Amino acid sequence: MTALSRLRCEMPEIIDLRKSFEKALEKSVSILNKGGLIVFPTDTVYGLAAKFDEDDAIERIYKVKGRDQTKALAVLIGNADQINIISPGISESAMKLTRVFWPGALTIIVKKREDIKTPLSMDNSIGIRIPDDPFVRQLSELVGPLATTSANRSGYPSTTKIDEVLEQIGDWVDLIVDGGECEGGIPSTVVDCRFEEIKILREGAIPKEEIFNKLTIDF
Repeated sequence: MTALSRLRCEMPEIIDLRKSFEKALEKSVSILNKGGLIVFPTDTVYGLAAKFDEDDAIERIYKVKGRDQTKALAVLIGNADQINIISPGISESAMKLTRVFWPGALTIIVKKREDIKTPLSMDNSIGIRIPDDPFVRQLSELVGPLATTSANRSGYPSTTKIDEVLEQIGDWVDLIVDGGECEGGIPSTVVDCRFEEIKILREGAIPKEEIFNKLTIDF
């Protein structure tokens, strides 16, 4: 059994993104393509990720987090074209919001393609986001959509610094990309956009008032 297939790892390699962007990108691609788990900084908090079509790796995320599998993971994508990999289409309300807030701290819940059978979502919905972070966007463009969640144990605070990541899940992942302290520090706002009438599921970095205000604008 390889290190990437075991749940618990030895202390993972840590790469400083600020010193070697390309090395961090290359190593992340390699780990993800082998079915591994990585931690990286985003525009909100540190994230824990696997390729969205690697079922074993996704199962491992749930175990590392101590997360109930009825709670879906989100998917980070590198560009709007990748929506089609995940969803058969999005509502007009979703299109309006993504034009304003992507890349950024907005996760939209959309209908999942029927041919996608994955443990990251137990029903026909899935959350997707384009982060305002060039590293994560480039990574997703290279390996495809990423199944992600915050890099912390369930019930514990989200992590914005590497020492917090190491304390909570450091020896359970295969690679940590150190980008310094995450400037956002607040999780994304989650909006159910499966239908034209939206619903705020979690108010995060983007206030709910701003969400509803933008929907009144004609594009």
